[in-house]
Amino acid sequence: MVRKLHHSLGLAAFAVALSLLAAPGQAQVAAPSDRVLAQYGPPPAVPSGPLDPDVQTAVRMAFVNSLTAGNWGRDQDVALDQVVAAQDPRLAWIISDVLRFVRSRELNDRLATAAGHLLGKDLGAQNDWGGLTDHLIAWNIPAPPDYLATKRAIFTTLVPGWDTILVDGDIDWRHVSWGGVLIDDRPYDTTDEPCNCIPAADNPEVTSAADATWLKDDDIVFGIEINGASRAYPRRIMEVREMVNDTLGGRDLGIPYCTLCGAAQAYFTDGLPTGIDRPVLRTSGLLIRSNKVMYDITSGSVFDTFKGTAVTGPLAQRGITLPQASVITTRWGDWKAEHPATTVLAEHLALGRDFDFRNNRDAEGPIFPVGDVDPRLPVHEDIIGIVTASGTPVAFQRSQALLALRAGETIEVENVHLRLSAGGIKAVDKNGADLGSHQAFWFAWSQFYPNTKLWTG
Repeated sequence: MVRKLHHSLGLAAFAVALSLLAAPGQAQVAAPSDRVLAQYGPPPAVPSGPLDPDVQTAVRMAFVNSLTAGNWGRDQDVALDQVVAAQDPRLAWIISDVLRFVRSRELNDRLATAAGHLLGKDLGAQNDWGGLTDHLIAWNIPAPPDYLATKRAIFTTLVPGWDTILVDGDIDWRHVSWGGVLIDDRPYDTTDEPCNCIPAADNPEVTSAADATWLKDDDIVFGIEINGASRAYPRRIMEVREMVNDTLGGRDLGIPYCTLCGAAQAYFTDGLPTGIDRPVLRTSGLLIRSNKVMYDITSGSVFDTFKGTAVTGPLAQRGITLPQASVITTRWGDWKAEHPATTVLAEHLALGRDFDFRNNRDAEGPIFPVGDVDPRLPVHEDIIGIVTASGTPVAFQRSQALLALRAGETIEVENVHLRLSAGGIKAVDKNGADLGSHQAFWFAWSQFYPNTKLWTG
């Protein structure tokens, strides 16, 4: 039997179609859903137009100058009071950016309380960076004028390497925050050199399956097959590296793994238009709604990690979107049984670390702000994600899809056919050609494809 697609659109199914009526001098902001209202309450009225010059000066004194000087004093207190007196909720975004770097409990409370005043809400137990930012995202509070310039000044004061990252482009900089690590800006194929960052691996050493005695059959791997060549990327290694630039089956690949999203993806980084050098992907140290922000050290372009689309820099100007190969999330025993000639990343690439974020750190939900979440599945439910030929994003609940496929049922949506593969699932067309699917947490897929259709069996 052919399983049918669930046509509910989650947020879109009950989102209010009309914008809030705005009084003169107020910005029009899309009305929040009933669920957002229930969880966060009504949003504040938001003014439009430029900031008063005195407020602009106060913003710089309170937030930029304090970071440059490395301390918070009376001048900053006075400036913060002036920011609050402006009663402009847009300014809470700048407080959110600064809060991410604050380590003083006293200053954290002072800033978060000030942001609460701007929003007209006592944040209570959520009086911190995460609680504030969740409100801002869920309510879709607009950014203040010249926001990127201010954010760039704040972030690059702390990490100068971000000066080429925080630039204009097709990316919502409101949602970008610090992930707690520094930028990996090492040149190509120098990843044997240590860095104070999450260290990507370029052209990683591999071994045969027989030599990979350190892997247990139940260990999770991300399997990729290109032109008949197969390779396993153990999750234990990808937890440490989060980015691999590799060559498999005669094709160049960039392979990001976002621990927060439970998503390993494989992008082809060759075959691009004339004049474009191979993108070499790195971890920026920044996150956007709990998904890593990756960038190309060759061109300086930032990519949407989930979609493979360049959003800033020369590659965005050329309209580059990297095509994907399927990544099979499965057990090592299943992968090597179906691919006995597979290679696998060498053990030393794990840098002696043996931990697995997937099963503990995120157990209570996303640890970084994401605002509202689509309630159709639990936030950490595994899905198989794909975009159909018509451009429709579809998420297949992995647990139910496995049951159906193992029972001999057919799962088809438009041109997409799900197939069992080495203990996991991949999407192919009617002729069996790879369509570039991957596994992810539901909250992540639905964040980046908010109108996704959901197949649940």
